[in-house]
Amino acid sequence: MRVPLEWLHDYVRPELDVRDLATRLALTGTEVDRLHHHGVAALDAFVVGRVLEAGPHPDADRLTVCRVAVAEGEETEIVCGAPNVAAGQTVAVARPGAIMPDGTTLRKAKLRGVVSDGMILAEDELGLGTDHAGIMILDDLLDGGGELAPGTPLAKLLPLATDVLELEITPNRPDCLGIYGVAREVHAATGAPLAPPPWAVDPGSTGVAPPGIEIEVRDPDLCPRFTARVFENVTIGPSPLWLKARLMAAGQRPINNVVDITNYVMLLTGHPLHAFDLDRVAGGRLVVRRARDGETITTLDDAQRTLDSDMVVIEDAEGPTSIAGVMGGARSEVHEGTARVLMEVAAWDGPNINRTSTRLGLRSEASARFEKGLPPEGTMGAQAVAAALMVSVAGATLAEGTVDVGGPGAAPAVIRLRDVRIEGLLGMAVERERSREILEALGFGVAEAGDGLDVTVPPFRRRDVTREADLIEEVARIHGVDKLPATIPENRTGLAGHLSVPQRHRRRAEDVLVGAGLFEIVGWSFTAPALLDRLRLPADDPMRRVVALQNPMSEAQSILRPTLLGSLLDAAAHNRDRGQPDLALFETGTVYRAAQDGPLADEHQALGVLLHGAVAPASWDTADPPPAGFFAAKGLLEAVFEALRVDLRVEPVADRAYLHPGRAAAVHAGDEQLGFIGELHPLVAAQWDFEEPVAVWVVDLDRLLPLALQAAAYRDLTSFPSVRQDLALTLAEDVPAARVLDVVRGAGGPTLGDVRVFDVYRGEQLGEGRKSLALHLEFHAPERTLTDEDVAPVRERIVGALREQLGGELRG
Repeated sequence: MRVPLEWLHDYVRPELDVRDLATRLALTGTEVDRLHHHGVAALDAFVVGRVLEAGPHPDADRLTVCRVAVAEGEETEIVCGAPNVAAGQTVAVARPGAIMPDGTTLRKAKLRGVVSDGMILAEDELGLGTDHAGIMILDDLLDGGGELAPGTPLAKLLPLATDVLELEITPNRPDCLGIYGVAREVHAATGAPLAPPPWAVDPGSTGVAPPGIEIEVRDPDLCPRFTARVFENVTIGPSPLWLKARLMAAGQRPINNVVDITNYVMLLTGHPLHAFDLDRVAGGRLVVRRARDGETITTLDDAQRTLDSDMVVIEDAEGPTSIAGVMGGARSEVHEGTARVLMEVAAWDGPNINRTSTRLGLRSEASARFEKGLPPEGTMGAQAVAAALMVSVAGATLAEGTVDVGGPGAAPAVIRLRDVRIEGLLGMAVERERSREILEALGFGVAEAGDGLDVTVPPFRRRDVTREADLIEEVARIHGVDKLPATIPENRTGLAGHLSVPQRHRRRAEDVLVGAGLFEIVGWSFTAPALLDRLRLPADDPMRRVVALQNPMSEAQSILRPTLLGSLLDAAAHNRDRGQPDLALFETGTVYRAAQDGPLADEHQALGVLLHGAVAPASWDTADPPPAGFFAAKGLLEAVFEALRVDLRVEPVADRAYLHPGRAAAVHAGDEQLGFIGELHPLVAAQWDFEEPVAVWVVDLDRLLPLALQAAAYRDLTSFPSVRQDLALTLAEDVPAARVLDVVRGAGGPTLGDVRVFDVYRGEQLGEGRKSLALHLEFHAPERTLTDEDVAPVRERIVGALREQLGGELRG
């Protein structure tokens, strides 16, 4: 919501500059997203001028050389390219030094050999509109005739510049989607006087229906109120400059006076309107009803829309002429020849408008307001403002009467606000008179009660203020959240707060990765269904059991993520595209899969890692560090498991379509399969435009953390020295190293303290399909120093087990 201060000051003028006002609004709950300056700068350089002479340029057919009076006794020469410039006109002039809306500083220039000392301006060059067909003629700006003196500051006549607040309005506050609603907030937040609402005086009449139109509402649950007024003798034309300027500053493009009035009133009151050309309403009758499946309508943007039975249309005798609450139809739109206008202001069911807008992919200023739930009472206020403007700006005659189907909404709720409850929730007392002052400033009705106040909720706050706690929130945010004391909630358990055991283990795992130089990311829980195909998941893969959102914001965020791979790859690609190819990322987050039985989805915490590029930065002795791959990722996985004191086992797998064949493994702890590790399949990596290897692993934290050792047990490691021996054996190529280590540990018993692989060799002398592994063995005993004779039987036992179980043979 863009709020031009020049417009806001019609209703409230706080003694604050724009930045202080933005800060005050933010502190009271209205987020200011950004500040803008709309229009020109260096206002003194924009003046009224009078064209004294206008003659042809000696060297250009489309340019005119003008002698212009720009102050009393001061004339200058300006070259103008507008076709409508003529002697005797009063015009808008920018002198050298003027700063235009795009930030350009105007300077004296030579155009085809003639010096131009300024510029005669069109409305778009001042940010007052979009017309560039000719210069502005200012003679009509004075009421009652007279003349504008050359040199008069143009800012006295036109709104050349204004600061603009861009507000981020929350869904529960549609009342702040109008200038007057924001003015009410500013009034409450700053204490500045508030002008009466612009609809306080209604030039129209109620009680009877205007002639020439009949309205029927068949679905009152979807249209609680429908109002309409008839205007005759309408003159279609451009809007006055002041109206255009306000629309431009608020982000709206001027079109013609009638359409501009509907947009202006919507921005002012927060309630959308729609203008029908009454002569194009077939049969003089409008019906509000549900659409039929497959029914079509051509909307104002010249697009044909296909409707369904959950949507609402307004139809005449020839069919749908408007999609209710979203966009009007092309068939009945106002045009240059329009002479009679039917002004419609209605209230619609918010969730229905939201669904309609989403399904059609059609967002409009109207739907953005209606979907939040506007009160029926707001319709007549918008009608009152529109009626006054239609008469004054469009020269229309307002027909007697108003169509009003549905009437006002439910009676306003009255909520008791107790002094003791305010103190109980806020931790401090607020004087009753201060509470009354705040609530009355916000538009609530207030009456004294025995233990507090009886508060009447106004219609525009009906949806979000429903209980006493809501009123206390209103008091607190305006009184000042910064004034609330810092208190700690009462601890009734008598126990100090602490992390749970799983939380401590998860922190430990994350700390290991941070200590290794990885960066944590936080990805979206929502993702696109296309992710499943990008990962090449087969039809029966468990990750294809996705949880689909019933009301997604977009197709790109329509399912809950079944894996962390998508967010890790998205973050990696984002950083690579910005010049960071060497990546080491991790994420802890929830993943979701549809349950195979039962109503609840399977969701669990997962930990994922992604590596790409060099594993270490280049240095003087390592100009070309090796790229990240399977074993770099495995080293990080081992570090995490070691920190949690969980025995890790990885076993090769070939059923993961998203991983590189031969560089993929399942992650195990005991008999529990916890996840996977590997390098991405090149076809999957290419989906994110990666050409070099991408190594990843993901484990299920909900299964891993319960296996972590809660308390470390003491073990003597230094009293007696260890016996260290190396062992080299040959075995089949397809025997994984993890299986070798398992067999060695099983055969070594308690005497074997540690075993690890330190070398792998492949060569012709070993034979085809064979490899050699070199193992480092470490033996020790807690009560004495072992000798080679003590170790020999254990070593033989290990060699025998390797021979019997794996077909391994000692190398000679």
